[in-house]
Amino acid sequence: MIGSLRKKFILINMTLVSLVLIIVFASILFFNYQWLKMETNDVLIRIMQNQEGMAPPTLQVGDHRMDKREPMLPVFRVDLDTEGQLLSVTLDNIEVSEEMIAEVAERALEDEDGRGMLLDLGLRYLREEGPFGTRIVFADISREVSSMTNLFITLLLVGLGGLTAFFFISLFLANMALRPVQKAWDQQRQFVADASHELRTPLTVILANTDILLSHRQDTIEQQAKWIEYTEAEALRMKQLVEDLLFLAKSDTITVPMEPSKLNGSDALWNTLLPFESVAYEQGVAIQSEITPDIELQGDPGQLKQLFVILLDNACKYAGSGGTITVTFDSKHEQAYLSVNNTGEPIPEEQLDRIFERFYRVDSSRVRQEGGYGLGLAIAKTIVDNHRGQIAVESTADKGTTFTIRLPLKSVDFTKI
Repeated sequence: MIGSLRKKFILINMTLVSLVLIIVFASILFFNYQWLKMETNDVLIRIMQNQEGMAPPTLQVGDHRMDKREPMLPVFRVDLDTEGQLLSVTLDNIEVSEEMIAEVAERALEDEDGRGMLLDLGLRYLREEGPFGTRIVFADISREVSSMTNLFITLLLVGLGGLTAFFFISLFLANMALRPVQKAWDQQRQFVADASHELRTPLTVILANTDILLSHRQDTIEQQAKWIEYTEAEALRMKQLVEDLLFLAKSDTITVPMEPSKLNGSDALWNTLLPFESVAYEQGVAIQSEITPDIELQGDPGQLKQLFVILLDNACKYAGSGGTITVTFDSKHEQAYLSVNNTGEPIPEEQLDRIFERFYRVDSSRVRQEGGYGLGLAIAKTIVDNHRGQIAVESTADKGTTFTIRLPLKSVDFTKI
C-alpha cells in the first residue's frame, strides 16, 4: 500500500509540475512569436510607406527608443499596375530571382487578407491596393523560424532537465512525507497482530475450561467451581484488554470522550495512593510520598485517576521485594509536576524509547505472570498527550526508574485535541 501511495504521490507531483511547465513554456513561445511577428510587420509597414527612391532608415548606435523598428530584415518590394503587371522591384539587402518574384507576387495576389506567410518559401508579406496599382512587400522570416526553433529546443531541454530534477526531488519528498505513514502502518499491523495474540490466550483458556465443564455434565457447580472461577478471571482479563484497546483505538481517531473539569489533583493522587499501600505492603515495598496540597488540575478526572493508577501499579510491580516507591507532586510556573520513582532493576537504556509502545514489555515473562499486556504505559502517554502534557522516564542502577509527568494548570481547550 505504501509503495502504491508513493507512486501516486510522485505521479501527481510530476503531472502538476508538467502542466505548469507546459503552460509557462507555451506562453513564452506564444508571446515571443507575437513579438517577432510584430517586429516583422512593423518593418513591412515602414517599407510599404517608403516613397520610391527613398533610402531606408538607418539604425544609429546607442539609439534604443522603443518606437524605432528599423528594417534590419532582408526585404524586397514589388509594385504592380492595375492589370497585375510587374512595374518595379525594390530589393533591400536581399537577392531574389525573377522567377521567385513572379511566383510570390502571384500567390500574394490570390490571398484575400492582404497579409500572410508563405511558409514553404520562408516569407511574410503585406499587400496594399492603390489607385495606380498594387504594392507588395516581402520580408524573409528565417530569423523568426530560427529564433523560435532555438527557443523551443532550449525550453525543451530546460523542461526535461527540470522534470528530471523534480522527479528526484519528488522521490525524496515522497519518502520523507510517507515515513510517518509507513511507521504508523507498521505500528498498526503490529498492534493488530499483538492484540490478536493477547486475545487468543484468554480465549484458549476459556475454551479449555468450557471443555472440562462439558465433559463433567453430571457434576454440580460447586464441584466445578474452580474451572468456573478460572473462566471468570480470564474473561475479566479479556474485558480489561478490550477496554484498553478501545481506549487506544479512540485515541488514534481523536474521539476519546473528554469531560474536562477542575479537580483537586492532590486529593485525587492521595485517594489513588492509599489503596496501593496494602498492595505494596504485601509485596514488601515501602511507599514514600511528598504531595503538595490543593493543586488544581484541568482535565478529565477519570483519565487522570487512571494515569495515577497506571504509574503506581507499574512502580509496585518493578520496585522489587524490599524496594521503595517515592511519589512527589508539586507545581511551579503554571505547571504541575508528578514524579513516581521506584527502586529495582533499571530499564536498559536501549529500551527507554520503546516502553511507551503498545504491547512492549521490558520483561515479557514476568509481566505475563503478573497479568499485564504491555498497554499501561501506552495508555498513560495517551492520557498525558490528551491533556497537552509531557511524560518522560529515566532509569539508572543507583537512582532507579523515575517517571516524570508535566501537566498544565491553566485551562486547556480540549475540543481541539
